[in-house]
Amino acid sequence: MCAFALFCVLSGVVYLVNDVADRESDRQHPLKARRAIASGALPVSVALIAAAALGFVGLGGALAIGRGFATVALAYLALQLLYSGPLKHIVIIDVLTIAIGFVLRAVAGAVAVRVEISHWLLVCTILLALFIALARRRHEIVLLAGSARSHRPILGEYSAYLLDQMIGVVTASTLVAYVFYTISPETQEKFGTPWLGLTIPFPLYGIFRYLYLVHQREGGGSPPTCC
Repeated sequence: MCAFALFCVLSGVVYLVNDVADRESDRQHPLKARRAIASGALPVSVALIAAAALGFVGLGGALAIGRGFATVALAYLALQLLYSGPLKHIVIIDVLTIAIGFVLRAVAGAVAVRVEISHWLLVCTILLALFIALARRRHEIVLLAGSARSHRPILGEYSAYLLDQMIGVVTASTLVAYVFYTISPETQEKFGTPWLGLTIPFPLYGIFRYLYLVHQREGGGSPPTCC
């Protein structure tokens, strides 16, 4: 529980720094313009002081849990701050950085509870995170249309067609990875059952539902609200 709370704190640092860096472009976005920093409700100086304080608390708490956990937490924070700087302006690297951030969260959870990190966990996490990151890029392009590049220059490097191709590849890879995970002898031995394949319809429905929202409802910008 403490590890979860600390990563929430570190995520708060990243969101504050990212919103400060993107405040000018966010003001041109129909939805992001309502964010506290972009709208002016939260002064930049206050946001940066809060980010520094939260970073100190988050990394200090992570070190109290253990050096291994603190190392992963520091790597996560450093990667996300790099994303807020140069990495989000490099095509493909931007979405890969987002996906790797989710992998580091999963690794941190495994380190915190001192369990072995499964390679299946890493594979499925990065593929699913990449799927969501690409879908969010597509949503931005469709929502902003001709003004996408002016809002965020990296969006000019993508097109809805290119992202559809990438999403198709990642979608298939995600489902295949999960299927192989459920039928793997290693997994069946670990959980003591050969019936994990019966869970396959659940990720199928979840992914297809999300694709439906992306393509038919022009959604996908905020995965938690896509239901």
